[in-house]
Amino acid sequence: MPPAAPTLTRIAHAAPPHLWFGVSAVFHYLGPSFAVLLFPAVGVLGVAWLRIASAALIFAPWTRPWRTIREADARTRLLLAALGACLAVMNTAFYLALDRLPMSLVAAMEFVGTIGVAVYGLRTGRNFAALGLAVLGVVLLIDVKWSSDPLGLFWAFVNGALFVGYILLGHRMSEGGASGGVERLGAAMTIAFLFILPVGLVQVIRVAGEPRLLLAGIAVGLCSSVIPYVCDQLAMSRLPRASFALLLALLPAAATIIGAIVLAQIPSARDILGVLLVMLGVAVHKPANALASEAAPA
Repeated sequence: MPPAAPTLTRIAHAAPPHLWFGVSAVFHYLGPSFAVLLFPAVGVLGVAWLRIASAALIFAPWTRPWRTIREADARTRLLLAALGACLAVMNTAFYLALDRLPMSLVAAMEFVGTIGVAVYGLRTGRNFAALGLAVLGVVLLIDVKWSSDPLGLFWAFVNGALFVGYILLGHRMSEGGASGGVERLGAAMTIAFLFILPVGLVQVIRVAGEPRLLLAGIAVGLCSSVIPYVCDQLAMSRLPRASFALLLALLPAAATIIGAIVLAQIPSARDILGVLLVMLGVAVHKPANALASEAAPA
């Protein structure tokens, strides 16, 4: 008999968790770039609808969400509903904020919340030093200019708060291995689609006869809600929650590197210093499970 196909849990252990996070970071920036280009043609809410709908459609034959929901206990169903609502509102708020504010400001407000998650679980002086280096690097990388747009700031705050919720709920879903985490993610995405179904539907109907726009919307869902979220599960299944939150400091660094390679946006000396500080902070950091194994007697 041929060997059984490797499960996602085995795949998660086939490479360092930092690699999975790196893949996620790349697609976290490709997705929004596609989405912003679609805003004028489809509308903000329409793009959010296409993102979640296409992601749910891609996940469905793979993860069979109806089976996951049917077989789940009451506590798991509550978790799935909470994550589904979080994904629906977070993604919509993210796009509504991007439509009114610079991405640097929206990203900075996201990172503020993740600092709290990282600080709560770091515990050691070495890891606090790692956090300090990463935060300093992000401050150098993000050229934040405050905005007087109260509605944009409101949506950015909602997105940042729910991004913390995504980390907490997503890490809870990854318990027990990446395979189960991705199955639950697919179920949560289906629930997210039910939440967003009436939102943006009119805008999508208006472009229903434009195949190129619909395909672009599917690409947004693939790049923004399938590849990065699956890679997040592969990383979360291997990393403590605080360590994953600290790794989020790599997102602005990844954006700088991608901009230099893909868009020929040559980074300044300040940008290069920021990237190096973030990378140094991640290198200095040691997850709690690694510290525990060192402390355990031989």
